[in-house]
Amino acid sequence: MYRKSATADVPMISKSSYPAKESQGLLPSTNCNQPDLRGKVVLKRKVTLLRGICIIVGAIIGAGIFISPKGILLHTGSIGMSLTVWTASGILSLFGALCYAELGTCIKKSGGHYAYILEAFGPLPAFVRVWVELIAVRPAITALVSLTFGRYLLEPFFIQCEIPDLAIKFVTAFGITVVMVLNSMSVSCTARVQIFLTFCKLIAILMIIVPGVMQLIKGETQNFKDAFVGKDVGIMGLPLAFNAGMYAYSGWFYLNFVTEEVENPVKNIPLAICISMVIVTIGYVLINVAYYTAITAEELLLSNAVAVTFAERLLGNFSLAVPVFVALSCIGTVNSGIFAVSRMFYVASREGHLPEILSMIHVHKHTPLPAVIALYPLIMIMIFTGDVYSLLNFLSFARWLFIGLAAVGLIYLRYKRPEMHRPYKVPIIIPALFSFACLLMVTLSLYSDPINTGIGFAITLTGVPVYYLFIFWDKKPKWFRTFSDRVTTLLQILLEVVPAEENIS
Repeated sequence: MYRKSATADVPMISKSSYPAKESQGLLPSTNCNQPDLRGKVVLKRKVTLLRGICIIVGAIIGAGIFISPKGILLHTGSIGMSLTVWTASGILSLFGALCYAELGTCIKKSGGHYAYILEAFGPLPAFVRVWVELIAVRPAITALVSLTFGRYLLEPFFIQCEIPDLAIKFVTAFGITVVMVLNSMSVSCTARVQIFLTFCKLIAILMIIVPGVMQLIKGETQNFKDAFVGKDVGIMGLPLAFNAGMYAYSGWFYLNFVTEEVENPVKNIPLAICISMVIVTIGYVLINVAYYTAITAEELLLSNAVAVTFAERLLGNFSLAVPVFVALSCIGTVNSGIFAVSRMFYVASREGHLPEILSMIHVHKHTPLPAVIALYPLIMIMIFTGDVYSLLNFLSFARWLFIGLAAVGLIYLRYKRPEMHRPYKVPIIIPALFSFACLLMVTLSLYSDPINTGIGFAITLTGVPVYYLFIFWDKKPKWFRTFSDRVTTLLQILLEVVPAEENIS
């Protein structure tokens, strides 16, 4: 239910407050006898199977696989074990994706982790999840990936010299602005651009895989001899390698953030998830095999951009195209992230956990405009002034904590609500294994880096007093409620947004 205005003299603006535009044909008219669903101000179901696949693949395949896949090799100590971990991480990520396929088909809300934790464990942990995503995790991740976009887009123009930091930041800011405008203007255009960017990612992967296969055909297999012999990294190395692998595959959950906009979600969510994970897992393993046909393990550990090093050795002048494709890959990840996470904020606002303005939709574009642009100021601040890397170190554990909690919620709901309709159901061993893996990564973070993890834990816990002060406490002073309503009304007028109507499609 949407919250109503707290004061009678400051009413919320509804669609009916735009009669002039409706009479001019700018808003579809309604018929008293036959409701015109096309005129509904709702988020439309425009995410097809192909678009869903592109959202997931586009979110997963970012800069990491092209720039620095050495984390797994560093913690496994050998080429053979690193390829094994890449494969196993893909399978474990598929387990998590299958858990979310069940959750997405039985809890038909957008919002991903937030919606599932809310359904299983109540409002407090759900609010803490969306709080830490809003104030820190999402702005930091977006800023970091966007800065990588800016650097690699400019690299072909600064071959002989260092790229100025200010130039990177301005190009990054421009890229973020374009993505924000695109997501604000049209769901269909955003999805089409994401399809294009996803195909650019796949082309970039093929640019590395195909020469790698040709190398194997020529017999360049010397780096695979004694593949499981290497540096002894100790018993703690393998869990840390899985941590790096799971991070590389993260993004498989983004389609669940937009469940309410997916065509035939019962069919398309599980299908899109399975197809995407197969594509990404095969691509990741093959691209790592390709690297080792031209680069030794020692050289890979020393390289700051493995794909560029590989391209310089095998592609000649065509290697200049690789940084451009890496940049497009980064902006595709940013586009997927903003499209998906804005829906989490939209749903959280709809549940009363974020300011009401974030649950409103543009009267013409039918996009959650306020939820899309909510992150823009924080991202810009982090791009120009923030220490993004430190913030991500502080909060990297929080993502897996809440994802694991959502998987535990699936198990809990099986026993708490056995009558719930589950069109798609996974064997209970899958959420059990996946939630254990997530909680193991959280535990290892506490063990290996207690200071940064402790700081991140403290940042996360700030959501608890915020929840009780601003959400749970319903006896706020009248002046506060009046001020809040006036600000909301002003923003409605400026942004041309209204509360969404009931979506009965």
